[in-house]
Amino acid sequence: MRSYLDFEKPVAELEAKVEELKAVGARDGAVSISDEVGRLEAKAAAALSDIYASLTPWQKTQVARHPQRPHFIDYCADLITEFTPLAGDRTFGEDAAIVAGFGRFEGRPVCVIGQEKGSTTETRLRHNFGMAKPEGYRKAVRLMEMADRFGLPVLAFIDTAGAFPGIEAEERGQAEAIARSTEACLGLGVPNVAIVIGEGGSGGAIALATANRVLMMEHAIYGVISPEGAASILWRDQGRAADAATAMKITAQDLLRLGIIDTIVPEATGGAHRGRAAATAAAGQALAAVLAEFDGLGPDEIRDRRAAKFMEIGRRL
Repeated sequence: MRSYLDFEKPVAELEAKVEELKAVGARDGAVSISDEVGRLEAKAAAALSDIYASLTPWQKTQVARHPQRPHFIDYCADLITEFTPLAGDRTFGEDAAIVAGFGRFEGRPVCVIGQEKGSTTETRLRHNFGMAKPEGYRKAVRLMEMADRFGLPVLAFIDTAGAFPGIEAEERGQAEAIARSTEACLGLGVPNVAIVIGEGGSGGAIALATANRVLMMEHAIYGVISPEGAASILWRDQGRAADAATAMKITAQDLLRLGIIDTIVPEATGGAHRGRAAATAAAGQALAAVLAEFDGLGPDEIRDRRAAKFMEIGRRL
């Protein structure tokens, strides 16, 4: 069953009427409802298009968090063949918030690292809602070092509200693990590409997104803190999250203009949750185009280009 966001109410009502009419037609085949169904479907599609043509930053935040939005495992299933996940950081243990391994992307061997939120109560708990602990980032570093050793590009799929802030994570060196992961990204002699598929939250995201190219899905968000967290700090009122979302410039469109990201990947009208196949295919095309830019480049040039990209951030302001 499709889940609707608050601002999608007009579409929800129209699509509910369509389902009711289809149910009536199924019960009584003598009643012709095709014309009315077609009219309502066209009206619903137009309403959906109008709504998504002018989403506010807070509405985009809601879309980025939609419970039916495709997650890393969906992109991995559609884009990566022969995927073999590896577990553990060789220091403490396994962290399911980050799923990482090796596979083939369009026939090319790659290292794949993804933050996985989970889609059911059971999987959300297992993956800790995509909020990684130190062992998750240390696992990512271990795989990036392996990729660098064997000359394999690194693809990172970003989708987290942030790194896990619990006491046990701090005790095991959360800040140091994030810093080491960021350092590992910067030091890679192979191309690395990050794509924000949902939320890109704070250091939990940048630990994997310090890449040669940073892509974002059209309705994803990427920021130093959640809108709710920013509202709590700035105004001591989480109810002003919508104001914070606007002020923080967290949408793909704002971040492209500011030079923080490099490419916006289009989604289906209504968001990636209404067209998973289209979203993953568009992401695959964008990733392939970016990787092709680095064919034939040596490790030093790849590192230099990555460093130059991040040194350039802020100069457009």
